[in-house]
Order: sequence, then structure tokens, then C-alpha cells
Amino acid sequence: MDEESLRRKLAAIEALFAGATTTGEREAAEAARERILARLKAATETQPAVEYKFSLADEWQRRLFVALLRRYGLEPYRYRGQRYTTVMVRVPKRFVDETLWPQYQQLAATLRGWLDEVAERVIREVLQAEGGNVEEKTASPQLEPGS
Repeated sequence: MDEESLRRKLAAIEALFAGATTTGEREAAEAARERILARLKAATETQPAVEYKFSLADEWQRRLFVALLRRYGLEPYRYRGQRYTTVMVRVPKRFVDETLWPQYQQLAATLRGWLDEVAERVIREVLQAEGGNVEEKTASPQLEPGS
């Protein structure tokens, strides 16, 4: 998948969560964003915002999640002493359950797949060897003292 394909797929995921019937270029993506913002506003009017703590696995997931929050006008933060991959946000529960978290999971899976594909290709081209999985053994050997 090239970068343009990745962009189209990420825009299509947003359109899916906005309830769009068509996927398109900038206009459809902006319309999808507007529908999601309207959904957020409706959720805010019927439910109070709740403080959520999201513990993300790595820097890429944190960046994606923060960008998604900011796209919808939400303000991510973290408290002093929290891990860098922890993101806090105040948002209605319904919006998290129905839109934000499912959309993030699909976006993260798509981005992770693309990053894995690129990394594997670069490793194969530069090192001229396959990366990936290693053989699994049935028992681990005893470690020597001082190892």
C-alpha cells in the first residue's frame, strides 16, 4: 500500500464512522468530520463529559490518538508523572463507546499494517534478509550465572 492509498483508507474509515454513504475526496471527508462533530455535540448535550485515561502501547498510537482527539476539538492532556503514552481527555461516554474508540482502533490497525509493511520492505532491501518471527522452542535453557 502506498501513502496515497493509506490516506484514502484512513479517510474512508472516518467516513464510515460518520455514517457517510459515499467516500470521496476533501468534501466527503469534511462532511464526515462535520457529522462526527455533530454527534459529539449531541452526546455532550445529553451526557456530561467524563475524564478518560487511555494508555497507548507506543508513540505511533499516541500520535494517532492525539491527532484524532484534536480533529474533533477535544483537548488531550496528561498529568505530571504519567507515562508519555498516557492520554487523558474529558468526553461523553457515548461518544467514546460509539465513535471515538472504534474509529481509533480501525485507524490504528490500518496505520500499523502500513508501518509493518514498510518496515519489512526496508529491512529486506537494506539487510537483504527476512525479519519477522523467530523459531519457538519448547523449553528455555538455564542461564549461566552472570549472564
